This record gives sequence, C-alpha cells and structure tokens, in this order.
Amino acid sequence: MLERLNLQSFEEQAEYLMAGGAEVLPNGKSTLVEKLKTASEEKRPLRVKLGIDPTGSDLHLGHTVCLQVLRRFQKLGHLPVLLIGGFTAQLGDPTGRNEARPSLTESDVKENSKTFLKQIEKVIDLSKSEIVDNSDWLSNLSLTEVLKLASTTTINQLVGKEAFGERLEQGHPLYVHEIFYPILQGYDSVAIKADIELGGHDQRFNVLSGRALQKHFGQEPQIVMMFPLLIGLDGKKKMSKTSENYIAIQDSPNEMFGKTMSLPDEQLINWHELVVDSTPNDLKRVKHELETGANPRDIKMSLAQRIIEFYYNPEESSKAKEDFIAKFQKREIPDEIPEFKLNDSLGLIDVLVEAEMVSSRGEAKRMIAGQGVKVNSEKADSETKLKLGDVIQVGKRKFVKIV
Repeated sequence: MLERLNLQSFEEQAEYLMAGGAEVLPNGKSTLVEKLKTASEEKRPLRVKLGIDPTGSDLHLGHTVCLQVLRRFQKLGHLPVLLIGGFTAQLGDPTGRNEARPSLTESDVKENSKTFLKQIEKVIDLSKSEIVDNSDWLSNLSLTEVLKLASTTTINQLVGKEAFGERLEQGHPLYVHEIFYPILQGYDSVAIKADIELGGHDQRFNVLSGRALQKHFGQEPQIVMMFPLLIGLDGKKKMSKTSENYIAIQDSPNEMFGKTMSLPDEQLINWHELVVDSTPNDLKRVKHELETGANPRDIKMSLAQRIIEFYYNPEESSKAKEDFIAKFQKREIPDEIPEFKLNDSLGLIDVLVEAEMVSSRGEAKRMIAGQGVKVNSEKADSETKLKLGDVIQVGKRKFVKIV
C-alpha cells in the first residue's frame, strides 16, 4: 500500500517527479507543471505510460529508474499505465544495438511477462495501475492499417535515429521489421491515450514518435519525460548484465548490501535520486551531509539498507548490515584496498598471480591449500568463482578488490 504524498504546489510536484535529471519535452518543467495543473482542474489522474518489453526474465536496478518515477506519480494520485510489449518484444527494440535482437516466441514473452510483473510489484502498486499488453491491438492490425501507420514516418527520420544511422554507416545490416518498432511503440500511446510517457535518454526517438502519432490521430500529444541511464557499480558504464556491474532485484539481501558498498562515492547522489524513493527533503539531507564532511561509507551503508528494506523488509536490511560489519569492519579489512580489473577468463589462482599477491602459481596453490586465501572473509578454494565487488585476502595484510 503506497502512502499518498502531499506536495502543495505543482512546482514542488514537478521537481519531485523530475529528480535525477529528467528531460521534459516539449519546453521543460513548465509543460509538466501545466499538465499537473490541468489534471487537477479536470479532477482526473494523469495516464502515465511506461512500456516494458519482456525480453528477459530478470530486472536489475537500472530497469527500475522509470518504475520509481511511476511510483512517484502514483503517490501523487496519478495512474501508471504499465504497457507490456507482448507484440513488440517479438520484434526486439533496436535501440543502442549494432545488430538485430534475436527473435522471441510468444510463449517466451508470456513466461517472461509473469516474472517481470512479480518483480515490478515490489516497486509500484499493481492493484492501482492499469496493465495492458500491446498484443491486444497490434496483433489485430490489418496490412492496410500497418501501411497507413508506416506512412506517418519517413525513411529520413528513421535514418536520423542514432541506432539506425550508426548501423548503416558502419555497414551493419538493418532489417525492415526493425524500422517498424518505433512506429508501433508510438501507436501504443494512441491506443492507451497516454498523457505522459517515461523512458531512458536512449529512447528519445521511440517516445517522441508517440507524440507525432497521437497528433496524427487527433489526440492531445503526450509529454515525454526522459531519464539518465543508471551508472553501474563500476562507476563508468550503464548498469547491465553484460558489463556485470548490476544489482538484480532478486539478489539476496547480503549480495545487495555488499554490491552497494562497492559503489564509487561520486555516484551516491545519483543513486539516491534514481534508485530509492527519495523525497526532496531526503535529497537535501544527503547532499548536506556530503558537503559538510560526512564519511561517504556511512551514507553508502544507509543507502544499502534503504535498498534492501525497499525490496525485502527492515529485518532483512538489519541482518545484511550486521553480516557486512561482521565480515568486513570487525575483521579489520582496510577502507582503502587496491583494485584489480577482472577478466572473465581468469580464475582465482590467475588473479592472485596477476595482482601480485603471490609470486607464482605454485605459491597461490599452497596458500589456498593452507586456507590462507579468503574471498569476502570466507575461506576460498581453487574453484571459487569471483565477481564484481569481491574482496580477496591473502594472509593478514594483502587485500585486493575485484572491479
């Protein structure tokens, strides 16, 4: 059950909704303020669209950035319209790719959708949301209707789309079915009569196509809110499974806590804006603490607790904190630890040698056999798998963190 948030002015509401660096089109914050004001005068909730293609089975915190914004709209009394791309997932969103996505079957998409919704309900109240599947209208379009939709967009516009233009310049194939993706996503906004659509900055062309198609069909064009992509645990690349710099919604509390503690200090404000449901006062407090010399480690620990409390409960959050302190702080693992960039093909023995924690593979094997090597304060063996954020200890004084 979400607690209703009472922000008196539409300006305050807009700032709360835009936290994290949202870009609002057209014309910025003033458009959002006007939309909020109009909805209030008409005594109706705004219909806020977020489209999600169930192309996989797991969500990570990067996926939740727009879900957290949906949650904010919900707390202000507006209606999330969660659009499951049952049809478009079978095409595959070409955004940000230099090759076509592999095709998914209808059964794949349905199975992924079930898993997605179980994870999404940890962020928004699905009982107070509208959940729709674009298969319901897109699969029924006749060829004539599809061609009419295609006539609303020029090839010039599509080639101007970054993902398509780059692929053509680089000589990568661009398939005809892919150019229909943004057109169909735009038509989704027509079908559900969206007032606002949310998306990442990489979705600019797709979400703006909704405005064009709504205008074409005589509807009031939606406004668009685009948010930054969440930077992952490495502090460099966007959060993704490919980069192995992610926290999954279904990670255990201890995994969530340990991974959050490996977050670079400079990402703390951004994560408070994008990952947890921070009020304006929360953000002011964290910024003030950092500006006045608070230890970033303590703020990171508080952030880790908030994340776990949000996705689990206060008890699990407290247990994860206690476990982390028992493993790391009480065993006097230093705050400043040398870092080692992990190559996927390297095992523990290779890392010990390349990180110069031992002089040879033979010494590495002897140290492991003698239980002198630990990973996250647990005794390791030669088959121990390493992952981002792990702390390796050799003897009492040698440490290295995997990045």
